[in-house]
Amino acid sequence: MTTTLTPVDREAKAPKGRVRRSRAARAGGTLHAGPVAYAILVLFTIGSLFPLVWTAIAASRDNQRLAETPPPFWFGSNLMDNLEIAWKDANLGEAFLNTTIVAGISAVTIVVLSTIAGFAFAKLRFRGRNALMLIVIGTMMVPPQLSVIPLYMMVAELDWTDQLQAVILPSVVSAFGVFFMRQYLSQALPDELIEAARMDGASSWRVVWHIVFPAARPAMAVLGMLMFVQTWNDFLWPFLVLTQTGNPTVQVAVAGLGRGYTPDQSLIMAGALLGTLPLLLVFAVFGKQIVGGIMQGAVKG
Repeated sequence: MTTTLTPVDREAKAPKGRVRRSRAARAGGTLHAGPVAYAILVLFTIGSLFPLVWTAIAASRDNQRLAETPPPFWFGSNLMDNLEIAWKDANLGEAFLNTTIVAGISAVTIVVLSTIAGFAFAKLRFRGRNALMLIVIGTMMVPPQLSVIPLYMMVAELDWTDQLQAVILPSVVSAFGVFFMRQYLSQALPDELIEAARMDGASSWRVVWHIVFPAARPAMAVLGMLMFVQTWNDFLWPFLVLTQTGNPTVQVAVAGLGRGYTPDQSLIMAGALLGTLPLLLVFAVFGKQIVGGIMQGAVKG
């Protein structure tokens, strides 16, 4: 004879730890990870940190040691010397300044314009709104390499080669940014708040400044960080329009390191390490606010 257990009977026969976890899950409480989850997280963390650690190890060795088998798996004594040589040979001081200007201006303009456009697509009613949104999303499907030739012809016609505006202007708008802010504002910004502002006589620009921007601040922080990192790491387009002796960005400057019959891998790794450190510093300073913005947007959504 088969006996069917009720949920209460199952809970009574289950181990106490499992009962507490099931009750916490039903009550919306916090679930504690087990040893398997921690092991998986540790493995993913090690896999994520390995490229950065290997870059630092390679930058601390010489080219001859890196060519040996097996390769070194611990730090050497040449790190500071290689960093100093890479800094001087690649003119990284000017490259850092140029990249900060390009990435900063691009991130700010993308955030502001994407927030305004996202608000228009999310909350304003106008003819052709859905069609225009589909066009914006459709541009994300086009490989950026297809626009390199006509964009370069335009830059050459304007005589902007080897000037920073040739890198800044093509990156002041982002289809991803518009889509990202549209999705966030459609959930995080109540229609009643906009209607109340309209009843008080607020214009569209005043609504954007006093209501949309404060409500979208968490998403704006996340988008700004993503766009800053993307622009900082951009290589193809700056490499085509800038020179290493004129106005190089970090990626263009690092690309000129270690050239010769036998490339100096340790010097290249030292330049790559220097180019990565500012991004790590930015995330260390603003990481808490960025994660908080993501979590706040997830709760609102």
